[in-house]
Amino acid sequence: MRTPLNRLPAARLARMIAGHEVTCEAVTHSFVDAIKEHEPDVRAFAWFDAARALSTARELDIGDWRGPLHGLPVAVKDNIDTADIPSEYGSAIFAGHVPHADAACVAALRSAGGYVAGKTVSAELANFTPGPTRNPYDFEHTPGGSSSGSAAAVAAHMVPFALGTQTAGSVIRPASFCGVVGFVPTRGLVPRSGVKAVSDTLDVVGVFARSVEGAALVAAAVALWPELQHAPSKAAPPSIGWTATPWAAQLAPSMRAALERVARLLATRGARVREIAWPYDANANGTAFAALADAQATVQLFETARGLGPELQYRSDLLSARLATMIEEGRAISADGYVRAIKVGRECAASVDTLFGSADVLFAPSAPGDAPHGLGSTGDPQFNRPWHLLGAPQISVPVPRDFAHGESGLPLGLQVVGRPGDDVRTLAAARWVEQQLETL
Repeated sequence: MRTPLNRLPAARLARMIAGHEVTCEAVTHSFVDAIKEHEPDVRAFAWFDAARALSTARELDIGDWRGPLHGLPVAVKDNIDTADIPSEYGSAIFAGHVPHADAACVAALRSAGGYVAGKTVSAELANFTPGPTRNPYDFEHTPGGSSSGSAAAVAAHMVPFALGTQTAGSVIRPASFCGVVGFVPTRGLVPRSGVKAVSDTLDVVGVFARSVEGAALVAAAVALWPELQHAPSKAAPPSIGWTATPWAAQLAPSMRAALERVARLLATRGARVREIAWPYDANANGTAFAALADAQATVQLFETARGLGPELQYRSDLLSARLATMIEEGRAISADGYVRAIKVGRECAASVDTLFGSADVLFAPSAPGDAPHGLGSTGDPQFNRPWHLLGAPQISVPVPRDFAHGESGLPLGLQVVGRPGDDVRTLAAARWVEQQLETL
């Protein structure tokens, strides 16, 4: 039986379109049909126009080839501006807001031949108050957040890939919960112009796909770094340092078991694998890597309070109580406390080899466990915070469910983490890990 187009990997679809094996319109039809089938249950989209998507695909079929994403539909998180398409940031404050210009990352996608098929649900102003999206594997469980709709749309085969943003764990955690690949590049690699700001220090544009190759394809386009696209082809057994992190006691038994089981598997497949010990002192000044998680939370609260302060001051009636409280907590943090937290991140980043040692990449949990039951929370970003303050590239790779799954039977993800700026090697290592898991 022929595999439906919407279930083929993004990179393969791109090659088929480039080789005139299939039309852009046929590809779009397949995804439109999937959206019509699954969206009533999953609720991943804040905006979608089937007629517009099909019209755009037909135009791409008769036009010149534009680039590596030619003819592929892309879903964009609702906190990222899209020209002439609603961008409401997951907030009633911005209901009906339609930007006149694309965010820089969206403009890059269009230049590479992709087009915006829909806007995906974001938690309120890319924070922690969830929208209506449900986990495609079990509608009673959260898909994670704040990039909830992007992760769910890719998991339900309603788009080949999607853009999200991460301030703490808003790409990696939902990717883990929804059983897809999530990639957060080195901080600053993808321009943030046109993205509704939460934290000047921490906001990063990331990518969801169903394979490392697909994530690399999109990341190369939005970062204007073609080498990223070819990184997965360089896959070879890496040197891996695995870690349950200093917060291992917070892991669900299933996640801890999956981490150790996959680490043992990778060692049998040729990787140099060892468990790393977290150094208490990153340098002579005594900065501890274990302080990264708390420092990230401090930076996020402090900068969120300033970034979203006008919304609380002028439109508090349209803010959730949860976000209003978070902004007030951020306002209570002293400038000295904020500067100390920033210093922790910078000193640890400067001494990152103390943590990595001889390892090419680190291997760690993407979340405490599988997706929690209920839709009132997006889950805990504790296992994302330290890597994100470092500004490191992070890739969540799903573990096959018949090999390891969570207590509720839902997907688990494990993340490959690289040194800041080492995105090519990190993608290659993640692809090698993915290849080993694909053979199970």
